[in-house]
Amino acid sequence: MAEDESETAWAALKALAARPDAAAIRPLFATDPDRFARFSRQAGDILLDFSKTALSDAVLAALLALAEARDVAGFRARLFAGAAVNATEGRAALHMALRAAPEDEFRAGTEDVMPEVLAVRARMEEFTRAIHEGRILTAKGEGFTDVLNIGIGGSDLGPAMVARALWTPDAPLRGHYLANVDGHAWAEMQAKLDPARTLVLVASKTFTTQETMANAALTRDWLRAALGEAGASQHMAALSTNLAATGAFGILPDRVFGFRDWVGGRFSLWSAIGLSLALALGWDAFARLLAGARVMDQHFRDAPLDENLPVLLALVEVWHVNGLGYPSRAVLAYDERLARLPAHLQQVEMESLGKRVALSGAPLQRASGPVVFGEPGTNAQHSFMQLLHQGTTPVPVDFILVARPDHAHANSHRKLLANGLAQAEALLMGKDEAAVVAEMRKAGAAEAEITRLLPHRVFPGDRPSVTMLLPQLDAFTLGQLVALYEHKVAVLGALWGINPFDQWGVELGKQLANVILPELSAGVAQKPHDASTAGLISKLAALWPEGRA
Repeated sequence: MAEDESETAWAALKALAARPDAAAIRPLFATDPDRFARFSRQAGDILLDFSKTALSDAVLAALLALAEARDVAGFRARLFAGAAVNATEGRAALHMALRAAPEDEFRAGTEDVMPEVLAVRARMEEFTRAIHEGRILTAKGEGFTDVLNIGIGGSDLGPAMVARALWTPDAPLRGHYLANVDGHAWAEMQAKLDPARTLVLVASKTFTTQETMANAALTRDWLRAALGEAGASQHMAALSTNLAATGAFGILPDRVFGFRDWVGGRFSLWSAIGLSLALALGWDAFARLLAGARVMDQHFRDAPLDENLPVLLALVEVWHVNGLGYPSRAVLAYDERLARLPAHLQQVEMESLGKRVALSGAPLQRASGPVVFGEPGTNAQHSFMQLLHQGTTPVPVDFILVARPDHAHANSHRKLLANGLAQAEALLMGKDEAAVVAEMRKAGAAEAEITRLLPHRVFPGDRPSVTMLLPQLDAFTLGQLVALYEHKVAVLGALWGINPFDQWGVELGKQLANVILPELSAGVAQKPHDASTAGLISKLAALWPEGRA
């Protein structure tokens, strides 16, 4: 791409954002009765409505011109061709291959990756069906009732989110997820499980992740105490590429399921990391999850940029972050089953886009990824929505609505949907002084009271949101939704000129923890530290003397 063309496109966007009415949304609706139809798109089962943003025809045209100048289409082609788009690590990013059909073609460089993808998938399916059909039993000859996935980050957040969204009481197994190295997490988990009926998966590509291996050791001891050495091995499997380490840990070679380095952790739930999902939900549900993601992959690969949901979602984010200066975004899923979606998206987006230098290594000249947070609706309405309605800085919102529930409580679902629609409309329309005065006079308030409370009861409005509408929440639609966000992140990487597939910032804390751990055992700081860290190590030793090894 020509750098001058790129900067020209950024300058054009900046000029539009500098207009006095750049953030106004209500006038766009007032002058365009067809705005919803013109500023919404459908792909697969997902309707994306971005009409409640300040994108005018001119702004959308400028954003699409930016996408062209930044060669988003070329980046997309390189991504699907298996080029080393993860430039700092010299790797492809081919999580799309993990949900591909047998007839699809994917290469990492010159290597055809599909034979290995399909072979691992076939082994996962056979293992899953053998567990469910009773061909693989517990050490006591019984069927498994629970599967415990031990991992952290991408080895936990994505699978835990999907399991929470799709599990029902008639599913084959109960799924559980242990991530935090805090021993309280294991104590709580242990109380829920019977070692004689639990299958344990240890999810770590290198089989060296500190938190995961600490929890795995606790769990192995728990299994050994109940079932003996041989019995414990019958209750464990690994999601890893380190066969030597898994063998030394006591896991049988045919119970190890691997994945390649072109699978980033936060994009890995489609790989062997998703084995807990297949076991808990059933293989058919896992296959439908993959198929849904494949639908979004094909849409992202083939659709023109102005019809492309991941591209449009990314362009809306660029307008909010770089045009209007909004540094955060809320994700509000009006479906309790998606309670863990914001946590998953925090990793997918913030670990990918939290970068301060461009691919060249030069400092970025503009803001990159925003802070992402969220809760299910309607819970959020009684916590942080006050700030979104009347805070000093607008916070864009992703509303996710599901048309049809999987329960018989129609009145509850109508109330849920009504609240989601109402919150989006309230953010857009607000409430002006005239409306507040009329409302208070109708309620019989005195004029002095109206004057006193008027500033506190005005809502500014013009707060942006997008809405994603799904017909129902099942494995197929959830696969589409998650893949939509994954591809949005890839597009933002291309637009901002950063690598969304590495995460060097995660490593520094791990390195320092390995230095501090033996110092906590010794009860004294031994390496040079800042005064605060050294002082806290000493205080911890005094408060917890029994913690010394």
